[in-house]
Amino acid sequence: MADPSSYRPRPGEIPDSPGVYRFRDEHRRVIYVGKAKSLRQRLANYFQDLAHLHPRTRTMVTTAASVEWTVVSTEVEALQLEYSWIKEYDPRFNVKYRDDKSYPYLAVTMNEEFPRVQVMRGHKKKGVRYFGPYGHAWAIRDTVDLLLRVFPVRTCSAGVFKNAARTGRPCLLGYIGKCSAPCVGRITPEDHWDLADEFCDFMAGRTGTYLRRLERQMAEAAEDMEYERAARLRDDIGALKKAMEKSAVVLADATDADLIAVAEDELEAAVQIFHVRGGRVRGQRGWVTDKVEEITTGALVEHALQQLYGEESGDAVPKEVLVPALPDPVEPVQQWLTGRRGSGVSLRIPQRGDKKALMETVQRNAQQALVLHKTKRASDLTTRSRALEEIAEALDLDSAPLRIECYDISHLQGDDVVASMVVFEDGLARKSEYRRFQIKGFEGQDDVRSMHEVITRRFRRYLAEKEKTGEWADGDELTDGGRHPGGEAVVAGPGAPDDGEALTHGPALKDDDGRPKRFAYPPQLVVVDGGQPQVAAAQRALDELGIDDIAVCGLAKRLEEVWLPREDDPVVLPRTSEGLYLLQRVRDEAHRFAITYQRAKRAKRFRAGPLDDVPGLGETRKQALIKHFGSVKRLRAATIDQICEVPGIGRKTAETVAAALAGATPAGPAVNTATGEIMDDEDGAPETTTDAPGEPVSAGTPDERRGQER
Repeated sequence: MADPSSYRPRPGEIPDSPGVYRFRDEHRRVIYVGKAKSLRQRLANYFQDLAHLHPRTRTMVTTAASVEWTVVSTEVEALQLEYSWIKEYDPRFNVKYRDDKSYPYLAVTMNEEFPRVQVMRGHKKKGVRYFGPYGHAWAIRDTVDLLLRVFPVRTCSAGVFKNAARTGRPCLLGYIGKCSAPCVGRITPEDHWDLADEFCDFMAGRTGTYLRRLERQMAEAAEDMEYERAARLRDDIGALKKAMEKSAVVLADATDADLIAVAEDELEAAVQIFHVRGGRVRGQRGWVTDKVEEITTGALVEHALQQLYGEESGDAVPKEVLVPALPDPVEPVQQWLTGRRGSGVSLRIPQRGDKKALMETVQRNAQQALVLHKTKRASDLTTRSRALEEIAEALDLDSAPLRIECYDISHLQGDDVVASMVVFEDGLARKSEYRRFQIKGFEGQDDVRSMHEVITRRFRRYLAEKEKTGEWADGDELTDGGRHPGGEAVVAGPGAPDDGEALTHGPALKDDDGRPKRFAYPPQLVVVDGGQPQVAAAQRALDELGIDDIAVCGLAKRLEEVWLPREDDPVVLPRTSEGLYLLQRVRDEAHRFAITYQRAKRAKRFRAGPLDDVPGLGETRKQALIKHFGSVKRLRAATIDQICEVPGIGRKTAETVAAALAGATPAGPAVNTATGEIMDDEDGAPETTTDAPGEPVSAGTPDERRGQER
């Protein structure tokens, strides 16, 4: 590992001008390429104290052995040179998008004497018009089959074409009218080229003019009583419209645009692109990349634009490119796109209307692509085995942790404090074993104390189950066998029934109905969401219970560092480590499960009202009371006789309701958050303590609440 100070340029050597720089390792291989508006300011960031660098950047500068740069005139030139060098050197620390599949295109070989329509993959060739990409090759063939009736362009290979020209007989498509048969001279090369050009115009979205011309020709043929020709034109129009219906209109103003969305986490990012031409989605593609360096969403977008348009020109670069975040700075990228197209290109973030709605659809596709990529990666048995072995090696475990339990604490500013326990067995989530806890041992916000309570409760139950089954060795005794004041854990999800896999050994670990006991099976590794304090609390809880055969670690989200008990320094797993990837998945799942439970609990509390405390009053009769009186305030003012008028409410129930409401604290007045006006029930404003869903004004806006959640 090299010391960056050993190859740091002397002060004053680095020019204060735009340029592109390259880091090389000890073998002179380029490991990173970057661009900068000011080389001096940018490179200075790499040679600061290593403790201040992001872990991925720190790995890059310690792997490098030298740095060199090239000065250019403008930022646009820097962008172009950066793209060229990334393609040339393929540096390991740069963001490199990789296709999750080889997308097929509909291609028209306009560089040939007789242009051919075909499905093509791979690198694009000069002089060939491309449309797409499409998700499946059969989608291209279905479209072409419909259009060949109107545009009978050649689709055969060179061998078939030469054989037909030699024998003087066209292929089957020539006989059924789906090829103009240029091979046997039925159409001149010039006319066939024009036919292929019309096909390209139609595929490019210029459909309205051609359809109107066909409709006009059909009307003229009908007036001239050429009914067979009119019928043929009618069928041609129907075929074209059917081909157009395969791609629905998404932008009503016939816009030509590309929409790019990014879904990312700490280690990977997925990019999805929708190609819209003439207001219709003409193609879709996606990439996935490892985030080797610390990078923003805007920088991910910039790299996606480089890969998408780096080898394109003319109409292949649309007039409008919609992105989720703009590169910084945006002007050089916009100028570069304009140069590739030859005319102005708008690069912006959609703010409203159809374009924003479509961008949300693209974003959902990107998120699904990232989840699918992670699922495929996690489902590979070899990868999971390697991940478990890497964890065992990094944490110095005796064997691979086949069962991992992860715990996370969630709350909203100290309220509704809950915890989650998720289980991964053999690297896969075991959702039937998930558990969730309510923190009841104390009030307020204290993640460390909460973690101690949850670990204590979970493993006290484990010891209790172990004692019941008679598995204690001679001389063992249960440490603190009393029940924790916090109560039992709540079963989550499908809960009780097992899904078929045997987690226990023998009938002793099962209830009478055959279901596994909740906490009878111990993990080999406990993971907590947090750093050194949370790890220390979990280990202290195990020590107090006398458990010394379960490993503990914590995963700190900010830098993805693994903390061990009684260790001052964290374990830093390589960024490409499958073990780190598995720990991250376990931690993220625990966080998701905890915050879902916390939100549900909070929503239930906000929906609660004084009628919830009335014994024997169900949801139907509560709704009937609110509907009859209009609000809890009016119900509180009603007499017992008036309450008895509500269908289904007897006198005894009415007396119970009246007594409960008389003892309840009246809610404060409702406030119009837009004007600040205090409203009462006469103005039609509901009370904040009724059964109606929603949150009180004091809880803050949704964005504020999300920011306060842990």
